[in-house]
Amino acid sequence: MKDVTAKTKFTLVIPFRNEAENLPELLHSINLLNYPKDLFEVILVDDTSEDNSKEIIETFLEENAILNIQIIDNERRTKSPKKDAIDTAINKAKHEWIMTTDADCVLPKFWLECYDEFIQQTDSICIAGPVMYHDGTTFLGRFQQLDLFSLQGAGIGSFGLKKPFLCNGANFGYTKTTFQEVNGFEGNTNISSGDDIFLLEKFASKFPDKVHYLKCEKAIVKTNPQPSWHELMQQRLRWASKAKAYNNWIGKLTGIIVLLMNILVVALPLLAIAGLFNFKIWVYLLVIKLNIDFLLLYKTATFFGQKKAFLSFLTSFCFYPFFSAHVGLLSMFGGYSWKGRKFKL
Repeated sequence: MKDVTAKTKFTLVIPFRNEAENLPELLHSINLLNYPKDLFEVILVDDTSEDNSKEIIETFLEENAILNIQIIDNERRTKSPKKDAIDTAINKAKHEWIMTTDADCVLPKFWLECYDEFIQQTDSICIAGPVMYHDGTTFLGRFQQLDLFSLQGAGIGSFGLKKPFLCNGANFGYTKTTFQEVNGFEGNTNISSGDDIFLLEKFASKFPDKVHYLKCEKAIVKTNPQPSWHELMQQRLRWASKAKAYNNWIGKLTGIIVLLMNILVVALPLLAIAGLFNFKIWVYLLVIKLNIDFLLLYKTATFFGQKKAFLSFLTSFCFYPFFSAHVGLLSMFGGYSWKGRKFKL
């Protein structure tokens, strides 16, 4: 980073629901942000929490009165609680630049400083930032880390090609004026998730030269992996629920190719056993996929400084096609549960 005088004013928007376990670490990281306190405000949106989340925030505010933090209640209008929460906060935001993150995240010390410098050097109206999980000590944790690296790598690459289709709402910034110009989440409120990607699509469509990715190690936001396979499956079903509504054909095509490739990895050996496919060709395809996956993931992991996730690379490589195919098939039926609520796909 260069020695640039801070100028940009930010409003940090953080929806929360039953996050008593995670809020202390988030609030502590906000307190440690290396950015002038008078240049940012924080709006925490309570989405009908049933635990003591509010009390934790209020206690923190009593001890850190210097911070400009307020708690507001979510104003529900649609089928998407999180979109409603963000919209509610933006309507009350004092500053032009909106930064969204999640209540289970930890913000890096120079987070806002990195964004401010980038904003001053470019004519951005929307900036996506890097996200990673906290260090995984189990196979489940490392599996999710590698999976997230694949998404982050694809997202970074799409920005490099000037065809962005992936970002993460845990580290996402845009101007309030632009949000209003594209009518916010209008047109996507029937889908519970997608507060980040649908906005990115709108921004990239209307302002293709002003949408950027902030590839900066000091701007990496950390979040928690899912604690169980069941909760991981519910998360992936939630993510899959928005795919059918994508307008970006590159994003749709990429998703279809990845899903079909994983289904083929599972199905072709069965066809080979039945004598309907050459087993050697399947092995060749598997070796090619192994090398491509390794190179792409290794490059992304190097940027995030998390090469130790590769301790589970081969196991994850073998398991992932079954996991992906299972999620793909389940996403065609039923629904999923998230934060104590049930949603239809």
